[in-house]
Amino acid sequence: MSNYTLGSLFAGIGGIDLGFKKVGVKALWANEIDTYCAETFKANHKDTNLIVGDICDLNAKDLPAVDILAGGFPCQPFSIAGYRKGFEDDRGNLFFQIIRLLKEFQIENRLPKVVFLENVKNLYNHNNGETFKLVREELKNLGYYVTEKILNTCEYGNIPQNRERLYIVAFLNEEQENNFVWPNKIKLTNSIDNIIDWNNDVDKKYYYTPSMKCYPLLSENMKNKNSIYQFRRVYIRENKSGVCPTLTANMGMGGHNVPLIKDSKDRIRKITPRECLLLQGFPRDFNIPKNLCDSRVYKQAGNSVSVEVIHRIAKEIIKVLK
Repeated sequence: MSNYTLGSLFAGIGGIDLGFKKVGVKALWANEIDTYCAETFKANHKDTNLIVGDICDLNAKDLPAVDILAGGFPCQPFSIAGYRKGFEDDRGNLFFQIIRLLKEFQIENRLPKVVFLENVKNLYNHNNGETFKLVREELKNLGYYVTEKILNTCEYGNIPQNRERLYIVAFLNEEQENNFVWPNKIKLTNSIDNIIDWNNDVDKKYYYTPSMKCYPLLSENMKNKNSIYQFRRVYIRENKSGVCPTLTANMGMGGHNVPLIKDSKDRIRKITPRECLLLQGFPRDFNIPKNLCDSRVYKQAGNSVSVEVIHRIAKEIIKVLK
């Protein structure tokens, strides 16, 4: 166990918090604007003070000092799936709210020892690298030493999902940054068979039936069992590498990017919200509030982080802090 503390911004359902908690870090407070995410967060992080509201309304004076400030700030402005506007997009500008809070902590001589950020890998090359250069400069101007790496969940988290994300770690102490080592690749031993239930019935709402307009397209293209497919409006794509395609925030909404399987009884169905959370490394006993509709939970899973990747990075951060 460690004696270090965490504050998290854009906390979502608390995937980053879970990763740091696994190495003994105490999550003191978190901020999230989405009230549905807040419900899920509260159901699973009862000891953390969750501030539900806009980050623009936060003031560092009202927040307890923490050793680690973390945030998976909105990724849509930099994503291939979005318009890639970057900081021209209002959501992209939320990065500067992190910087604003850090400056407020600096004035009070309470800067966190570490800043940990997560985003889509396209942030790194967005606008010919100028966007990420600005991210680095803003952190450097506050006295931080920055290191970053793109990690794939199936290579670094032993979770069978193809998910490349940019991770940024910034230390106030230069020696600590020099001593920090990114986790090594590990063999993927956790197969989709451990997560997807191919044999048992799930709720009938997840199945596609012959009466549905899209069924002929699905039936014609989904030949293999034990594969995960992606339904992308007008075509079906099989992931032949034995992992799940990248989970997205819009899966389960209007048929776009929905991960599908053909089960052992030749039935076609969506993977369930619980299976999506497992494919992000959330524990099997993670509490999904009963009043949340599926589309909300799919969105929460797709927007979240891969918990085990966070855990492995957090372990290396704590090593150098100690």
